[in-house]
Amino acid sequence: MIRAGIIGATGYAGAELARLLKNHREAEVIWYGSRSYTDERYSGIYGNMLGLTEAVCRDDDLKKLSEEADVIFTATPQGFLASVMEEGLLSSCRVIDLSADFRIKDVKVYEEWYKIEHRSPRFIEEAVYGLCEINRDTIRTARLVANPGCYTTCSILSLYPLVKEGVIDKDSIIIDAKSGVSGAGRGAKVNNLYCEVNENMKAYGVLTHRHTPEIEEQLSYAAGEELKVVFTPHLAPMNRGILVTAYASLKKDVNDSEVRDIYLKYYGDEYFVRVLDEGMCPETRWVEGSNYIDISSKVDKRTGRIVVMGALDNLVKGAAGQAVQNMNLMFGLDEREGLGMVPLFP
Repeated sequence: MIRAGIIGATGYAGAELARLLKNHREAEVIWYGSRSYTDERYSGIYGNMLGLTEAVCRDDDLKKLSEEADVIFTATPQGFLASVMEEGLLSSCRVIDLSADFRIKDVKVYEEWYKIEHRSPRFIEEAVYGLCEINRDTIRTARLVANPGCYTTCSILSLYPLVKEGVIDKDSIIIDAKSGVSGAGRGAKVNNLYCEVNENMKAYGVLTHRHTPEIEEQLSYAAGEELKVVFTPHLAPMNRGILVTAYASLKKDVNDSEVRDIYLKYYGDEYFVRVLDEGMCPETRWVEGSNYIDISSKVDKRTGRIVVMGALDNLVKGAAGQAVQNMNLMFGLDEREGLGMVPLFP
């Protein structure tokens, strides 16, 4: 059995990791790390775990955990892992970081967007960006995986084939994205209170959202040159889900069928990427609670543009599910292990 530790186990992403790993046949959680709930029973914090674990939350002592675990998941705020990362940790076990600390290769870009000093930049180059459908081979041998963000996973996977094939003008990409409230984390914030969120939609982080450079960096790799995007996130009154609607100008004369064939070229054999039939639009309700991402597109011949759509669950494919998928690859398992659940509905 793979011995897994979760630092930040009482946040939403950490709790989702605990849920997914409970049904994993080849892994078990040996450490539920939580600075806020140390020594408290985990099932007392998350009642859905009643009768499923008697574990008590432990602290965030990564050195001690690395001596006991085969893999550590860090579902922690930005800056935490970078502040404690050392060679001894990676020599003892493998690390999958759900924060942004090692996602961006240019430390100056990270510090500019996140407004904090990066404390261990020497490990940035080694870290592998954990987007399984694109970086599968390098993930397998990685010691440190930077698990992508939720908006970024949906945006990149939705646009990657078209950027890679040169179908769209790389300088024309506009991404309009919506997220469920769980994407903001479990911490108490006035803007996330029920009365603030219910019956309301709003844009936030306009032109300043921290996932912007992550999207740009990964799509630039696909394009083979630097590109920039306009990215606008919105908060939607739902618990889970990411819906991306992206727009770009076409560089090639293509129709809907030809574009769908391009997506199938890249994703036709991918279990967790569902390329929808022509005319279908992704909906967050059809991916909720699952590790799937649904993608479709529509060519606008009138304007010479294309509309690309993607939907995923921000806590599963956008966080914990993708982290488990990465773990499966790193340990030579079927990457679907522990992730075969059917989306929840209603």
